[in-house]
Amino acid sequence: MTYTHEVEQMCPVAKGPHHGPAPIPEEGRWVKAYDVGDISGLTHGVGWCAPQQGACKLTLNVKNGKIEEALVETIGCSGMTHSAAMAGEILPGKTILEALNTDLVCDAINVAMRELFLQIAYGRTQTAFSEDGLPVGAAQEDLGKGMRSMVGTIYSTQKKGVRYMDLTEGYITRMALDENNEVIGYEFVRLGKMMEDIRKGKSADEAMKDNTGSYGRFKEEDGAVKYIDPREE
Repeated sequence: MTYTHEVEQMCPVAKGPHHGPAPIPEEGRWVKAYDVGDISGLTHGVGWCAPQQGACKLTLNVKNGKIEEALVETIGCSGMTHSAAMAGEILPGKTILEALNTDLVCDAINVAMRELFLQIAYGRTQTAFSEDGLPVGAAQEDLGKGMRSMVGTIYSTQKKGVRYMDLTEGYITRMALDENNEVIGYEFVRLGKMMEDIRKGKSADEAMKDNTGSYGRFKEEDGAVKYIDPREE
């Protein structure tokens, strides 16, 4: 350790209190974190790239300072999806400090990691007050049946109005309009569940039929007078 001449000339003054760090809530316990291994928790965060063309939602399950589970969800940029594939290989097994200082390929994923690090290090995780936290595998459950991210894609113009493309229920195939040409319902296909059925042996036509549903006043008896394909009409 090198000290300046001015510091060397100072007289020593004893330090009194040694309280250590303030305790933070971790998985239902109050923990004084001295080392990275003292940190645990599951949390979510969002990051964005420099030109703000895309975004990443990152979920990490940290046990004893080490990332045991990672869910990387991206939208808005084709390159970002491939970066997510690489980040998915990189993150598990690293400590949160290692991950913070690792190039996760994409700006948005790096920013999401930064935001999660702050939550985790300051005891602001989603499981801060949950006894023993959540088991490894909890992040996967966020995807639900069919193991697909929830995506909302809506396009609209002042001249032609709104088009629903994707909503929580799935891929939108038709929109129902009333006599005023206002949206009153829609038809959707649960893509994840449909593909799951196809993998298990159902024909594509049968799987699509079984996983097609509607929301709102979609039927004619409910006031629908016109149906449009949001991608073609």
